[in-house]
Amino acid sequence: MNLSKEEKATIIKKYGENEQDSGKAEVQIALITEKINKLTDHFSAHKKDHASRRGLMMMVGKRRRLLDYLAKKDIARYRTIISELNLRK
Repeated sequence: MNLSKEEKATIIKKYGENEQDSGKAEVQIALITEKINKLTDHFSAHKKDHASRRGLMMMVGKRRRLLDYLAKKDIARYRTIISELNLRK
């Protein structure tokens, strides 16, 4: 479940400093969160798609590592992104 160019561009523009800023931790977390949300909807219809479920678990782990990095680096940015994306903690 890939994101379209338009969806990606809007997320990058919202969380990045400009349209080209896709390397910022907040942008990467937001992009992964959007992919996770799309895959979660996919699994309601396709319960036995275990290959995609493995990809979902890898994305969740990557998002967790990025969130841990951001919390260690700048706690204010971490709290902001958690509240904007409605993630736990």
